[in-house]
Amino acid sequence: MNLLLDTHVFLWFVIQSPRLSKTIYHQIETTPVVYISAASLWEIVIKIQLNKLAADPNELAAKIVDSGFQELPVSVLHTLALERLPLHHRDPFDRILVAQAQVEHLRMLTCDASLKPYGPVCQMLP
Repeated sequence: MNLLLDTHVFLWFVIQSPRLSKTIYHQIETTPVVYISAASLWEIVIKIQLNKLAADPNELAAKIVDSGFQELPVSVLHTLALERLPLHHRDPFDRILVAQAQVEHLRMLTCDASLKPYGPVCQMLP
C-alpha cells in the first residue's frame, strides 16, 4: 500500500531525524509511491509565519521532488470526505490528511497518537 506522510514525518525524513527508526526509513524508501499533501506545505508555511518553525518553504517543496515523493493536491473529493470523517481529532490539517488517505486508499504514516481512532488508515510510528 502506498503512503502519505504526515507533516512531522515528512520534516523528520528530510532532516534525517533519529525520531524515525531505521525500519521506518526503510519502509518509506521501499514503498512504491510516497505522497506529501499540499496541505502539509500549507501547514508548514503557517508555522513559519507564526515563528513556530524555522525553514525555507521553497527548499522543503523542492525536497518533495528530490526525495522521490509525489505531491498530493487537495481536491474537492478530499474536502467532501471531511463530512463523513468523525470528529475524533479537530486539527484541520490532520483531518484533511486522514480524508486524503481514505479517499486515495493510502496509509498515512504519523506520530500523532490522537489519530488512532481513525483505524488502520493511520499507521502510528513505533
